[in-house]
Amino acid sequence: MLFKFENPAFLNALWIIPVLALLLLNFWYWRKRQLQLLGEPSQAGTWVSGFSAPRFWVKNGILLLVITCFLLALANPQRGARMQKVSQNSADVFIALDISQSMRAEDVAPSRLEIAKVFVQKLIRALDGERIGLIFFAGNAFLQLPLSTDYDFMLESVQNADPELISSQGTAIGAAIDLAEKSFDAEPSGRAVIVVSDGENHGDEVEKRAEAAFDDGMVIYPVGVGSVDGGTIPIIENGIPGFKRDENGAIVRTRLDEAGMIKMAAAGGGRYFSASLGDASVQAIKREIDALPKRALEVRSQSSYETYFQWFLLPGLLLLLIDAFISWRSSNYK
Repeated sequence: MLFKFENPAFLNALWIIPVLALLLLNFWYWRKRQLQLLGEPSQAGTWVSGFSAPRFWVKNGILLLVITCFLLALANPQRGARMQKVSQNSADVFIALDISQSMRAEDVAPSRLEIAKVFVQKLIRALDGERIGLIFFAGNAFLQLPLSTDYDFMLESVQNADPELISSQGTAIGAAIDLAEKSFDAEPSGRAVIVVSDGENHGDEVEKRAEAAFDDGMVIYPVGVGSVDGGTIPIIENGIPGFKRDENGAIVRTRLDEAGMIKMAAAGGGRYFSASLGDASVQAIKREIDALPKRALEVRSQSSYETYFQWFLLPGLLLLLIDAFISWRSSNYK
C-alpha cells in the first residue's frame, strides 16, 4: 500500500511548532521571574488578578495542535488504493532533433539549438498521451529513446542534447528518417516523424527518403530553426573563443534551408512549420497528430490515491472552535 504526501513542502513548516513551544516556555519563566520581583513567590500570583496557569497552557497547547493539523491537511496525506492501467488512443511519433555544429549558430537568440530544445520540450508536453520516441542526428543518427510515454525522461534527454554527443558532423536527415522507420512498431497506427533542424547540407536524397517513408505509412513534419539570413557558428579552440572556418580560412556562415524543408514536407505528406512561431507551431503540429489514425494502447500505469486531508482539517477546525470558548481567565475571577 503506497503512502505519500501530495504537497510535502508544507511539512517543512512543522519546525515552527517546537519553536513556538520554546517561546511559550521562555515567556512563562520570564513572567514568573518578573512577578517574583514584586514580592514573595507565594504571593506573586495575586498581583495578576484572574490569571489561570492551566488555561494558559491549555489554550496555547490547543493553538499548537491547530497549526499542526492545518499543516498536515495542507500537505494532504494520500494512500495508494490500487494500481490501474490507463488506456487511450495513441499515435506513434518520433521527434528527430538536429544536434549538428550548425545548430550552435546564434542568428536566433540564444542559439538555434536552445530554441530547438525549448520547442521540442513544449511539443512533448503538448503531445501528452501519444507514444513518443527521440532521435538525435548530425552526420549520422542514433536512437536516444524508443517509443514511450516516459515524458520526464524525454524532457531531460532533450535538455542534455549537445553536438558533442555525435562526433560525425553534418545534417543526416535521411538517416534520421530511416532510423525512425526501422524503430516503429509493425502494428498499424498513425505514424509521424517531426524533424527539427536548420536543414542545411541535408543532401539530395532526403526528398526521396521522405517520399518512401510516406509510402510506408509515415508522415514527415519538418520544423525549421534559424533564419534565412544565417549566422556564424561560435566555437572554442584551445580555450580561445572564435568562429568556425572552412578549409580556406574563411568564416563559415550557416543559413536555414527553408525551401529544402518545405520540399521535404511535400514529399513526406506533411506540412512545414517554423520554430520561430513557438506555441502557434506547437499547437498546429498537435492538431496534425490528433488527426492521425490512432490505436488503443495501455500508455501508462499509475496509482489511484485516496486523500486524507480531512482527517486533520476537521479536528483542527474543532480544536479552533473549542479554543474560542476557553477564556484566558480563571473561572473564579469576577
